[in-house]
Amino acid sequence: MDTLKFIIQNYDDVLFLAWEHIFMVSVSLIIATAIGVPLGIVITKNEALAKKVINSANIMMTIPSIALFGLMMPVLALVGQGLGKVPAIIALTLYSQLPIIRNTYVAIKNVSPSIRDAGRGMGMNRWELLKEVEIPIAVPIIVAGLRTAAVMNIGIAAIATYVGAGGLGVYIQNGI
Repeated sequence: MDTLKFIIQNYDDVLFLAWEHIFMVSVSLIIATAIGVPLGIVITKNEALAKKVINSANIMMTIPSIALFGLMMPVLALVGQGLGKVPAIIALTLYSQLPIIRNTYVAIKNVSPSIRDAGRGMGMNRWELLKEVEIPIAVPIIVAGLRTAAVMNIGIAAIATYVGAGGLGVYIQNGI
């Protein structure tokens, strides 16, 4: 009951911080999708490139979020954006890449060869095959990657409070 009482008493502040949190997660997810889905599609045609890209995304995920914020602060400070929402959105975008790229890659690669052959038999070129056959079949797995990235971003965005990004992590920081 104390939590509900707190939310009612601080309704405007909770609403504002929740909006900040949603904004950071949404913007980073849109940017990550715009980068990750096309990249995941491109790497399906080149195994060597796929290994390099997926391994790079794996390495990015091993960096603790607070350390990534710490690394980005001096770099972004050169352009006047060392603190605030910009480093938070960049970090969230970087963390979103692995599930988005990996799921897109796996989804396109796992389209049945017989379905591809049927598309080619109908006279489809590579672009048409991708647009009309492979992507529609792959959409559920790609969306699962987006969902995974969104859930991760919600949690990591709370840590972004420590670089002045706001969000619901403010209450965690105040509690500590």
